[in-house]
Amino acid sequence: MKLFTRLLTTAFWLLLSLCAGVVLAVVGAGLYFAPGLPDVRQLQNYELQTPLRIYTEDDKLIGEYGEERRMPISYDQIPKPLIDALLAAEDANFYNHPGVDPKGLLRAAVELASSGDIQSGGSTITMQVARNYLLTLDQTFTRKIREILLALQMEQILSKPEILELYVNKIYLGHRSYGVAAAANTYYGKPLADLTLPQYAMIAGLPKAPSSFNPLANPERALIRRNWILYRMRELGSIDQASYEQAVKAPITASRHVAQSEVDAPYVAEMARAYAVERFGDKAYTDNIRITTTLDSRLQTEARNALVQGLIDYDTRHGWRGPEEKDVPPSLVEAQDRTERQGLEEELSESPEVIQTARQAAQSSEANIEGVDGDVSNWLKVLERTPAYGPLQPAIVTETDGKQMRVLNADGKVITLDWDGLKWARVYHSAKWRGDVPANAQAIAQRGDLVRILKSGDNWRLSQRPGAEGAIVVLDPQTGAIEALQGGFSFAASKFNRAIQAQRQVGSNFKPFVYLAALEEGGMTAATIINDAPVVMSQYSGDDWRPENAERQFQGPTRLRVGLYTSRNLVTIRVLQSLGLDNALNFLERFGFSRDRLPHGLSLALGSASLTPLEIANAYAVLANGGFQVSPWYIQQVTQGSQNTVVEKANPLVACRDCAPDATQTEVDGEPRRIAPRVVDPDALYILRSILRDVIERGTGRGALSLDRADIVGKTGTTNDQRDAWFSGFNNSLVTTVWVGKDDNTTTAEYGAQAALPIWKAFMGPALKGTPEVIPKAPDDIVQVRIDPKTGKRLHDDQSGGISEIFRKDNLPEYQPRGIRPELEDESGSQGTGTFEAIF
Repeated sequence: MKLFTRLLTTAFWLLLSLCAGVVLAVVGAGLYFAPGLPDVRQLQNYELQTPLRIYTEDDKLIGEYGEERRMPISYDQIPKPLIDALLAAEDANFYNHPGVDPKGLLRAAVELASSGDIQSGGSTITMQVARNYLLTLDQTFTRKIREILLALQMEQILSKPEILELYVNKIYLGHRSYGVAAAANTYYGKPLADLTLPQYAMIAGLPKAPSSFNPLANPERALIRRNWILYRMRELGSIDQASYEQAVKAPITASRHVAQSEVDAPYVAEMARAYAVERFGDKAYTDNIRITTTLDSRLQTEARNALVQGLIDYDTRHGWRGPEEKDVPPSLVEAQDRTERQGLEEELSESPEVIQTARQAAQSSEANIEGVDGDVSNWLKVLERTPAYGPLQPAIVTETDGKQMRVLNADGKVITLDWDGLKWARVYHSAKWRGDVPANAQAIAQRGDLVRILKSGDNWRLSQRPGAEGAIVVLDPQTGAIEALQGGFSFAASKFNRAIQAQRQVGSNFKPFVYLAALEEGGMTAATIINDAPVVMSQYSGDDWRPENAERQFQGPTRLRVGLYTSRNLVTIRVLQSLGLDNALNFLERFGFSRDRLPHGLSLALGSASLTPLEIANAYAVLANGGFQVSPWYIQQVTQGSQNTVVEKANPLVACRDCAPDATQTEVDGEPRRIAPRVVDPDALYILRSILRDVIERGTGRGALSLDRADIVGKTGTTNDQRDAWFSGFNNSLVTTVWVGKDDNTTTAEYGAQAALPIWKAFMGPALKGTPEVIPKAPDDIVQVRIDPKTGKRLHDDQSGGISEIFRKDNLPEYQPRGIRPELEDESGSQGTGTFEAIF
């Protein structure tokens, strides 16, 4: 008995000594590590890393950039089943412990002793928050002590709901998703509140190992962990037996969901992203930067649709270039047999078992689709990895039958293409030559060919990525704000932004600026007679330059008005000669054109300058707004941080026709704005606008008459060998420039009126629908008189016939002598005579 008492006493003192040692060790560790610990209070105002987001001016998302997909939520927004699932998986005693769980720590100590490593076991949710927010993720004994000390401090400063809120917003859950709300969107494409119990359990299983337990990468392992969490929830009383039995039987419903923009404007989104990186560096992707652009979501959608459809229509007119890929093997087994094995020599030489097991794995991936013979597992994989280009979806031909073609799409559906959707596919030989209508579907494509299909009404039709590219730019002429911009057919196919990066010759799209210089600086009028006759000039190369009109004909003496709306090249060259090159270049700088990038020769008159669609659109904005020098811009506001602190706000120069000449400021939408300088005489501009209206009514832009609006004006443009097709036009509220061409600078075989004008119309029709027509009032100095259309001279009141023309009252033509032209008495007409077709 005494021995037992002595042993008990000894054990007591040993235990007491051990406890004292533990206490002293904890106190000592606290004293040692405390000075170097981060301040826990910073968590009360912690800013989560949030990606860069870009919006239209009406608050529609167009782009999101950043390594971390994050959607922060408050504690009140966390569904209770998810809280229960997280606690069951990570920390069942969360609401009762002081930040650390002694049992968990003991378990971790045993793991350390047995394995030599600090394992994840033993970390409470509070400790995980301390690690994720305040410490590095290295697995060391020192870090674990710091983690414990921080957790104890944290529980003294923060409430349990605050700690849990920090936890659910910070944890990494795979596929760039940080936080439970982002994970709900990534795996299920739904708001967090709309998930089911098994889906909450699936998300709760991810923090431990986001890769190993990921339902996309490892569905079998994810299913086991999910059901274990459901078991734990039942054991802890969070769910009843019936809910448990139903949830554990639920299939895995996770699938990859990519964040979708609300408005398709990837080219502008990329412009804004590049700006943000230049402005903020790497913080652009993490510091909750929000950029609001000037894009109008409705106009952007209309502009993109118009360009995409116009390029598809262009391509359809020029023929079928064949499948994107031929004879794609249907099964993974067949694809593996055809796989190039260069580079795999080491793996394959190890053992013949390698290739055998790989073949077995391919065989186990067999996929069958109703309506298609055989295993199509490889076809489905090929379609899954082939991107859509705008509305063009990838598909693989499964069968051709007479004048029908059946194709398999990425959704695993078999679609039948009838002859109406196939017969356009005449073989493409060149931009100017295509073959005959195909005899049947088999002459177009065969089984295993990768093609593109396009939804057309209720049916589908065969299509292909267009052989030409394009760009459309839409500006508010009063401010220069970019309201819509599409830099190509598909950002997925090509990230090259042709609207701002493609410097292309502009052809006759440039001529209005030369004519305006003649009206303002050259003393000319709309009735000035210019000789449309051959010009021969020597060049430095020794060769003669012999410019021609589009149809290689000459009209002789031609009024300035007719010369512009019929786009006579020789008339324009003589106008520029009369002006003088230096005078013209000085004048053109007023429109934002860089003198250094303009040709210093007479070819300037024909549009030989290489400019971007945005530069041309901005110059036309000056024509549209009454002559004010505005500049293009697209970033309205930039905010930073969770409080959306404004760090930048646009303050552009604006046009103001009704302001006093000496005014420097006006008000736009309640905001003070500086007035842009007026750089063009309003009288000359009014006359030019009248001539550009003739381009629509009787010139190369007649196709725009179908819009049935009297307030639109514009100009076509086509360059040598039809490499570039342009149309720029405007009314008081919108300026739109369209360019169509090929990236390799080969011919499109179409004029501006054929390739670019239809796109311009397809946009401007819906864009202007419901808006009133506003035709600028004639300045006080503009008068209208009758002239002889052949001489351009003014007629006396007693001379009959002639046509009406507008002039500045201080620049009227001299009178027509009486009696010289008796036949004039029988003549009558209107402004401009004849109709002409021109390339330019």
